[in-house]
Amino acid sequence: MLLTKFTHSCVRLEKDGTSLVIDPGSFSEVEEALEGTNLVLITHVHPDHYDAKRLTAALAGNPELTIYAPRSVIDELTEASGEAADRLHTVTADATLSLGPFEVRTFGGQHALIHPLIPTVDNVGFVIDDTVFHPGDSFTVPHGLTVPTVLVPLHAPWSKMSEVIDFIIATRATHAYQIHDALLSDIGFGVVEKQVARFATMYGTEYRHLDPRESVSV
Repeated sequence: MLLTKFTHSCVRLEKDGTSLVIDPGSFSEVEEALEGTNLVLITHVHPDHYDAKRLTAALAGNPELTIYAPRSVIDELTEASGEAADRLHTVTADATLSLGPFEVRTFGGQHALIHPLIPTVDNVGFVIDDTVFHPGDSFTVPHGLTVPTVLVPLHAPWSKMSEVIDFIIATRATHAYQIHDALLSDIGFGVVEKQVARFATMYGTEYRHLDPRESVSV
C-alpha cells in the first residue's frame, strides 16, 4: 500500500488500483489529493480536516465520490450538496467498513480537549487494513491491535510535546510519520522532531518526517 502525505493532516492511500483520502482540509491540496479518488474519510468537522466548500464541489464533479465521516460533517455536506444518503455515510467509533480493497476499523469518538470552555466535537480515528492508523485530532490508541504505521499529530493547540511522545510510546508502532503540522515553522520542526524521534527510537519506533507530496510504502 502506498501512502502519500499532503500538507497538514491529509493523506492518500493507494492499493490495487484504488485510492482513499483521509482529511482533505483547508490547509491541504484538496483537489490534487482527490484526483482519481472515489473514497474519502473525514475524522471530524474542523475545517483544517474538512473543507466543506471544496468537498461539495468535488461531490458535484465526481458522481462516484463517497464520503464517510461523523454525523456533524455528513449533516453539513448533505445540506450543502443535496446528495442522497448512498454517497454520504455517518461513521462512529468501534465499527468495521469494507470499502473496495480497504478494510477500515474506527476508534475513539471524541476530539482532544482544547479548553474546558470550548465544546468538544466527535472525532473518529481510522485504521486501514490493520496497517495504518490516522487518529484525527486525538491521542486515542487502538484497542485490541498494534498498528505498525501510525500517523502522529505533531503539533496542535490541544497538545504538548510530552503527549505526542507518550502517544507514540503507547502505540508501539514500527513506523511513525507526522501529520497535523501546518502551524510549525522549519525551526519548530527541528525542535519538536528532534525530541519525538529520540524517544520514539528508545521504544522501538522509527520516526520519519514526510514532506508534502512525499510517498512511502506501508
